[in-house]
Amino acid sequence: MIITRNMNAPFKPESLSLDQLKVGTRAMIASIDWASLEGASASRLRHFGFDEGVPVEALHRGPFGRDPLAFRVGRMTVAIRRNQARAVRVLPAAA
Repeated sequence: MIITRNMNAPFKPESLSLDQLKVGTRAMIASIDWASLEGASASRLRHFGFDEGVPVEALHRGPFGRDPLAFRVGRMTVAIRRNQARAVRVLPAAA
């Protein structure tokens, strides 16, 4: 088995991708792999306030683990696709 990872975004071993964050869990955005996102998707995430150091909270997962995924970013609730969430690395908040 070969494991690859995108070398454009800084990788932190204790981080996980946003799509893996469990509902009700708060985290801090560690990095975003902007290069892996389409221009429109990257622009949309930037407009919604996604950036390093921003707190997020997982609110909802689509049925059967599908799209959309909902997160609280600041005071907004944002729904994004799973492939967009995979480009965002987060550090879960300490309990």
